[in-house]
Amino acid sequence: MKAPGGTRVGANLRLRKGNVRYMVAGSSPQPAAIGPAPRYPIESVDNALALLLLFAEQPRVRLTEVSKHLGVASSTAHRLLAMLQYRGYVQQDSTRAYEAGPVLRHIGLAALRQPDLSDVSRPVLKRLHDQLDGATTVGRLEGQHVVYLDQVRNAKVTPLPDRSIPAHCTSLGKMILSQLEPDELRSLYPQERLDQLTPRSIASRTALEAELRLARVRGFAVSDEELLPGVTSVAVALPGLGGAGYGMVAALPARRMTPRTRGGAVRALTGAAAELSGARLKLGMGAARSGR
Repeated sequence: MKAPGGTRVGANLRLRKGNVRYMVAGSSPQPAAIGPAPRYPIESVDNALALLLLFAEQPRVRLTEVSKHLGVASSTAHRLLAMLQYRGYVQQDSTRAYEAGPVLRHIGLAALRQPDLSDVSRPVLKRLHDQLDGATTVGRLEGQHVVYLDQVRNAKVTPLPDRSIPAHCTSLGKMILSQLEPDELRSLYPQERLDQLTPRSIASRTALEAELRLARVRGFAVSDEELLPGVTSVAVALPGLGGAGYGMVAALPARRMTPRTRGGAVRALTGAAAELSGARLKLGMGAARSGR
């Protein structure tokens, strides 16, 4: 099952029991989290969300399973289930097992009714792929990570990871991050030190801020073997989608990414991004975020 924005909901996003007690305001996200840790974490809310995600893995659960899954007493699990049942998020079947209730099903169906960006992006990415002879991708920002929504791969380029990856290591992530206000960026990256995926990855927030200033001026961002050795990419933002959030990237073997090639890639990406944004808006798929 996928949540809006392409993030897969399931075991890989299940909130680990006890996450809240380890949350420190401004800390980096836990492996199963998406955004930064809240300043005032509420463990009961964390448990309720973890419980809802359990229904993405199995259609029905029993009280003992919920208690074990959350690592809480049966009485605590029962209180959580009772409140979710009161609000219509869960209900009990004839065997007294719990299943998704009308409210939770309505949310899921509403998400499924939203047109998928990949429905309109594939032909645009394919033309761009043929024009540049490189891998082409559309993705969006999810907290400190980017999630690739659609890709057209190229045999000459190491495949980009399907999972979410640190935004600061990617041209796509840097382009989207460059649209954030300074206080938004600092809230998203409260720590100075950044993890590196390759020796060329950005290792500090200060260096990232300098890179983002350059991206804002140029209108595109570059990742020079910062995500994958031997791969250089360039990215532009997708305009008209309700502000920061989406972008398009082309990746080529590093040896081919000369200044002239990069300039041609930027021009091709800019045209493709405008085409895709227009197609998406015609289908009423504008992003929810606005005001930027």
